[in-house]
Amino acid sequence: MKTLIGVCMAAMALTGSSCMGSAKQTEVVSAENTDSLYYLLVGSYAQPQEEGIRVYVFNQETGKGTYRSGFSGISNPSFLTPSADGSRVYAVGEDEGVTSTANALTFDREKGMLSLVNTQPTKGGAPCNIVLSPKEDYVLTANYMGGNVTVFPVGKNGELLEGDTLDFSGHGPDSERQTQPHLHCVLFTPDNRLMLANDLGTDRIHVFPVSDKKDQGLLDRAAAYDVQLDPGAGPRHTCFAPDGKHAYLVTELSGDVIVLSYDEMKLDTIQTIKADTLGAQGSADIHISPDGNFVYASNRLKGDGIAIFSVNSEDGTLEKVGYQPTGIHPRNFIITPNGKFLLVACRDTNEIQVFARNTETGLLENTGERIEMSKPVCLKFVSMN
Repeated sequence: MKTLIGVCMAAMALTGSSCMGSAKQTEVVSAENTDSLYYLLVGSYAQPQEEGIRVYVFNQETGKGTYRSGFSGISNPSFLTPSADGSRVYAVGEDEGVTSTANALTFDREKGMLSLVNTQPTKGGAPCNIVLSPKEDYVLTANYMGGNVTVFPVGKNGELLEGDTLDFSGHGPDSERQTQPHLHCVLFTPDNRLMLANDLGTDRIHVFPVSDKKDQGLLDRAAAYDVQLDPGAGPRHTCFAPDGKHAYLVTELSGDVIVLSYDEMKLDTIQTIKADTLGAQGSADIHISPDGNFVYASNRLKGDGIAIFSVNSEDGTLEKVGYQPTGIHPRNFIITPNGKFLLVACRDTNEIQVFARNTETGLLENTGERIEMSKPVCLKFVSMN
């Protein structure tokens, strides 16, 4: 059911100048143009008194964004995830110690505004990733300094109940960055049968089958196992192809993209290809285009930018076809649902850059459009319909 976006006396056209994060603009949207518009939710590193989460209206046909609202009250809400219908948003509070949190919010899509529901401690420092379970009855955080994953049941009003942790042990060969487990990403396979947790500290993917027994909770912990990657790889983020048959994992320390086949709850490595050719040890995020034809991976610390790969439609393997420089320290990035633009959160240049994407070649072009915001990290789209 479509949400009524508004009937108002005056409006600022979305084809005007791109948004500066400090501007308090209110965008009025007619019912006729909502198919091209999405809310862009941005998480960042921020103090509680600052607008750590901002909401923009983004036009995926023109590449222009307009500020709608801001939310303060959470320390370092660096990563967030919306529910499927966009009515709820869950955000981490990425503090390194006991003050680290997971937070439940409601999202009023008519007003474009967030409101806090409740907060729970993660019981593990520096939560850097948060996801909803397939049935949206649990929320999970990957806790980088805690070396664990926290599983929160979701209450009837979307609130987070007390969480339970999955704890890990071990280390990798890097004496500075792999002295303990560092959980960096949690996600579910497209068939909703497995939960995968990428552990940068131990070079492992921790694999948990999703339980089909109500008295067992979300995960079948007794059936869990690990996929061991090459020593010093440092697995960070993973995305799946639209057909669910291949996964693409970017490794932070070795700067690779690992291509995995996925079939009948089994992951097998079929290719490793370089995303970071400078040895910067700062590869960050990875996404695949909506049509499944191109994979993009961000790199930081040296030669900041996006590595671009074409996908072999027969076996899912990759070929590097280009590299797009970006602002400093590109973290999370996102592709518009129509595949026309790629937006990059550049933490240290305090901006979200907008790149036009060539759907035939996969290459990117800087449009000059940018959204100014302090230390952006995470970008998520929510439908306005």
